[in-house]
Amino acid sequence: MKGPRDKRMSIDEVVDTLEDGMTIGIGGWGPRRKPMALVRAIYRSGLKDLTLVSWGGADVGLLTRAGKVRKLVYAFVSLDSVPLEPNFQKARQEGTVPEVVELDEGMFNTGLQAAAQRLPFLPMRAGLGSDVLVNNPWIKTVQSPYDEGFGHEELVAVPALRLDVALVHMNRADQHGNATYLGPDPYFDDLFCMAADRAYVSCEQVVDTAGLSHDTPVQRLLLNRMMVSGVVETPNGAHFTTCTPDYERDEKFQRAYAAAAGGSEEDWQAFHDRFLAGDEAAYQAAVTAFRNEQEQQA
Repeated sequence: MKGPRDKRMSIDEVVDTLEDGMTIGIGGWGPRRKPMALVRAIYRSGLKDLTLVSWGGADVGLLTRAGKVRKLVYAFVSLDSVPLEPNFQKARQEGTVPEVVELDEGMFNTGLQAAAQRLPFLPMRAGLGSDVLVNNPWIKTVQSPYDEGFGHEELVAVPALRLDVALVHMNRADQHGNATYLGPDPYFDDLFCMAADRAYVSCEQVVDTAGLSHDTPVQRLLLNRMMVSGVVETPNGAHFTTCTPDYERDEKFQRAYAAAAGGSEEDWQAFHDRFLAGDEAAYQAAVTAFRNEQEQQA
């Protein structure tokens, strides 16, 4: 009897499946467990006119800086210890992203839930009376068909955030696409995968299926193989965001990134040339050299 399919892929093989104009959802949360190896590969690629959907961090910053984004749908774009992602800030101030949709965090979550359930919208109260509806007049309201004793309530009809592709990063996965997180929070990564036509998971380590629940509560098995089209093993692939407990956020590197992003064009070019011009192996080697320099200066 034939078993589940081996879905292991390389970073470049994943990016080769992507096309100009796609809507791509990126999992994680701000500067936490972002699929940065895949994001860096898109940064290096010739892809353009993308729609990004993200609780954003450096993923949004890098891809807006590279001019990849035609439309951005987000609830926030932050690096936590740097409140506003500086490349995103620059893009917003200079108006380089043609279309921007900023949603309440609850509305963003509801939009993903609607897409995951293959519904055109879901109703909710968040957003009523706010400028979200003023600045996005295409978002409609609906009346509840049920009178619960105070009339037919008006609700926001949050449109589905349908994704062509979802990209997420997990601590462990097997070769079939089952994947688990080991940190404190799932960050809605399963919702991104269910809202997408295809989902790719990068992970710190590919293990056998039994290893996914060894010393780990089975409830942390967030993704099952039915959700996932491809698996990429990318050690340190979430750098410089967190991937607890494998590693925490690289604050020194993040400060260097933020300084370059918020500096002159020459500052950013120097950062790009050192860290982003080569492939993922070159990036990781440059990060190791940077870390050694920081330790020598301490």
